Amino acid sequence: MALVAKRSEGTVSVFTINGNALTPAGKIQLGDAKSGPSHAVFSHDGTTALVTRDGDSRTSLLSVDGNKVEYANRDLFSGVRPYDIDLTGTAAAIIGSVGASGGDADTISVIDMNAKPIRVVTTVSVGQTPEGVKISPDGNYVAVTVMNGSNKPSASPFFNDFGLLKVYKISGTELAPVAEAKIGLWCQGMDWSKDSKYVVAQCMVESELIAFSFDGKALTRTSTLKMQVSPAGIRTAEP
Repeated sequence: MALVAKRSEGTVSVFTINGNALTPAGKIQLGDAKSGPSHAVFSHDGTTALVTRDGDSRTSLLSVDGNKVEYANRDLFSGVRPYDIDLTGTAAAIIGSVGASGGDADTISVIDMNAKPIRVVTTVSVGQTPEGVKISPDGNYVAVTVMNGSNKPSASPFFNDFGLLKVYKISGTELAPVAEAKIGLWCQGMDWSKDSKYVVAQCMVESELIAFSFDGKALTRTSTLKMQVSPAGIRTAEP
């Protein structure tokens, strides 16, 4: 199955996948057209899905039964404008809340997927606007691209001339900071290598991909790939 969040419509479309065929299987209304469904993920057992809503600052739970997907009439509240979300293979989902763009420190949060009911259990401040979150394939770390005010006008008191790539250790449902590195302006998506030893971040203003090695303690910049356009979204196949 596949879920598609429709930000300007307030809905999530459901599709079934059979070989190369994608077939519509329904649409779920989540709030009004301003609720802003942003990212949708399935739980690893396939019985639940989560949809962030940055328009009204909540994350909705969907129930999945075969090809039937429904709103479970339960929302989670992790921070101001939850946007990106990712899942580990075990117990936790992690949400990045991009905030109100007021210069305040924004947050990432852990959802305990084993709790009954599922709930937000940990929230930590990461800086201005965590645009992307991505859990390492080994499930031990989460990388976060933090705009750090680099997307604001240079005259803004909240402007910084660099963004940040941060890595946090995941211990059950707890988070601890491990490493950070300066990156470019208005950086968005990022992804890990299959062995969890490299991270690639995308920076919009410089139109480049920046690669870092990661040894569990520090991020070390290794290479830069220039692009002809501004990269915004990236994903690799899950291991």
